[in-house]
Amino acid sequence: MLLAPYTVLDFTDERGELGPMIMGDLGADVIKVELEDGSDSRRIAPFVEGAPEDLRSLSFQAFNRNKRSIVLDPASEDDRAVLENLIKQAHFVFEPAPDGALSSFGMSYSDVEVLNPQIVFVQISAFGNDGPHAELAFNDLTIAALAGPVALQGVVDRAPVRITVPQVWRHTGVEAASGALVAHHRRLKTGRAQFVDLSAQNTMTWTMLNSMGAFGIQGANFQRRALSYPIADFDLVYPCADGWLVALPSSKVMMGCLPLMIEEGIADESWLDMNWEAYDETMRDFDAHDVTVVDGSQLLRTFFAKRTKQELFEFGLAQGISLAPADTLEELLALDHLQSRDYWHKREVAGEVVNTAGLWAKPRFDGLSIRRPPPALGEHTEEIKAELVESSFEPMSTALSDELPFAGLTVVDFSWVAVGPISTKYLADHGAEVIRIESVMRPDVLRGAPPFKDMEPGLDNSQFYADFNSSKKSIALDMKHPEAIAIARKLIERADIVVESFTPGAITRMGLGFDDIKAINPAVIMVSTCLMGQTGPAAQLAGYGYHAGAIAGFYEVTGWPDLGPSGPWIAYTDTIAPRFITTLLASAIDHRHRTGEGGYFDVAQIETALHFLGPELMDCQLNGFSATRAGNRSRFFAPQGCYPCQGEDRWCAIAVDSNVHWQKLCQVIGNSRLADKYKDHADRLAAHDEIDKVISAWSADLDAYVVMQKLQAQGVPAGVVQKSSDLLDDPQNKHREFYRYLDHPMMGQVPYAGHQYKISNYDNGPRGPAPMLGEHSFEVLSQVLNLSDEEIAAAYASGAIN
Repeated sequence: MLLAPYTVLDFTDERGELGPMIMGDLGADVIKVELEDGSDSRRIAPFVEGAPEDLRSLSFQAFNRNKRSIVLDPASEDDRAVLENLIKQAHFVFEPAPDGALSSFGMSYSDVEVLNPQIVFVQISAFGNDGPHAELAFNDLTIAALAGPVALQGVVDRAPVRITVPQVWRHTGVEAASGALVAHHRRLKTGRAQFVDLSAQNTMTWTMLNSMGAFGIQGANFQRRALSYPIADFDLVYPCADGWLVALPSSKVMMGCLPLMIEEGIADESWLDMNWEAYDETMRDFDAHDVTVVDGSQLLRTFFAKRTKQELFEFGLAQGISLAPADTLEELLALDHLQSRDYWHKREVAGEVVNTAGLWAKPRFDGLSIRRPPPALGEHTEEIKAELVESSFEPMSTALSDELPFAGLTVVDFSWVAVGPISTKYLADHGAEVIRIESVMRPDVLRGAPPFKDMEPGLDNSQFYADFNSSKKSIALDMKHPEAIAIARKLIERADIVVESFTPGAITRMGLGFDDIKAINPAVIMVSTCLMGQTGPAAQLAGYGYHAGAIAGFYEVTGWPDLGPSGPWIAYTDTIAPRFITTLLASAIDHRHRTGEGGYFDVAQIETALHFLGPELMDCQLNGFSATRAGNRSRFFAPQGCYPCQGEDRWCAIAVDSNVHWQKLCQVIGNSRLADKYKDHADRLAAHDEIDKVISAWSADLDAYVVMQKLQAQGVPAGVVQKSSDLLDDPQNKHREFYRYLDHPMMGQVPYAGHQYKISNYDNGPRGPAPMLGEHSFEVLSQVLNLSDEEIAAAYASGAIN
């Protein structure tokens, strides 16, 4: 087990409890410290009847396996002594703010640090530990609005939408584990305690991918496009006979469908003579060819409409093309591929055996496990107390270095697009030497995707690529050339970590599979990541995060109930998987430091993402409720929505989570009649349309920030639906120095998105701009591999370096 030596004290509630659970999956002893009435997360809907009161919450059930529960009383001197002893022996503390369980004991980071001078203390909050917005009222909708992703989702003639299923604290929880392990490696280098200040707002901004700093690059914001591809005007989501399908109208998809389309009279035979290279170029430039991807998508629309989702999915797998059904939760639970990979973890809940989200990585050794179900309240109190011995703090490290957390590590990065590069960026920004393997012949698709500096396309002009490749070096190798393979092997011999995201089997065919590289580097850590994993009937599905997002159920839960799915912005699972992979990599590095052992990990991006639908998957099986898109409305509380404000496409999210919020909202808008008429959530849910009209009439003539300020002054969660241009000027982002301006050789001074957390007395990075394609080829050959001038000249002359 990767983290078996470590103890985690978990004071979290809904805010972040997935993070300690992930560390528990990796082997850590996670102790959930609760008060007598239990964590608030035990009282979060949806619920299951027939379970004990403390285990009714399916949210608690989803995010608390591999934990033990101890109940302590702040008024008891004996219990306070137990807590102090736990802190002295712990390695990590996770605490939400404000009003976390630890604060009930009158304790904060400074008190914990006195007891344990090498603790890693992770504080999880909506906007950060301090700053102008630190005290704002919040909920899932308003954080997502202020963070930016809401502005990008939905149809242009309606309000922008969030993902209907709450996502904020799920992202933030896993990011908390990732940040904790950076701080752990920094602790080992410095010998000092680490305070990790994690912002849920910044975490959600990272789900915007290429839109995070788009305005500062191209001088314009991206716009929501409903069923169209998010950054161009052609269809991405198509109706089919029994639902919806996600497909890119690329030449490969078109050629796979053409024989049947011609046979059925949908397309004529002139398509067989298509200049497909020029056709594909119309994804970026409609003038590149007379026939465009818009024409192709119109044919696909007719072809798909006649067939079911499953029929098209199976057809796509047979043809080697990516046709991704927008699965409902029932369809997801029945997916053969997940069954074949033995993904689901069967657990008894309220007397029924249900499939729950399982382990999110498959190692070739005992690196992760599910050892225990979510604990009953106080289930392990006596057991944990019996284990404690009166002790003083024992230091983990006596080092006093200022080295960066991952300094001294070499990473060979064969990945591309987003998941792999974001994961290796984590290592690079924190000090590892990451060598990105690229090719002029087959450049990373993100180098050809916006935002481009000043809207001028170019392989070295894309911030989509740059944001995910900061602090790295680039070598351009033609991996079809034998000498390039030889150079790659030499790099691997010196590597600590290898990451790849090719189609399953591709890297093995190059002679660089794990068995091959372990023979030359026995202690190497290798991660293979792709959409569906290395095995299973759908393993060969090659695609992007929007394909995985559709199959994983996220399109089904984004948009309006009377329209087709809008889908999350671009490649949603690409924003989830890296949080798990970075946690995994940092854990594997720590394990190797202690044992000398490397290892191999198969990470299917869909399998990480399903944890973000954990409660909903159980709700579907136990209660028969299948979550679906509902605009911005909550299933349990009302009103919640994005309301129009003064100006073009300006909105403010308002979220009532309590009757107190409702009374305050009505007071601000000056409508006591409404307050008296709809006093509880059930009444307000039933009258949501009427209430929305009243709020919209009030907000429409006000500036969005004025609406937010008026409501926030009364403690009502409200947040402007911010776009990229707003985020660059957001006072909280400026206070946290979230955007970092770095000098790129081609683009000049441009904003890079920073990290979601800040660590005390440490500059997180990023450390340098992304590399130009092949910028460091000579440097890597000469300084990393120590090749002679003659060997380098021969490599260039052979064409291995391109």
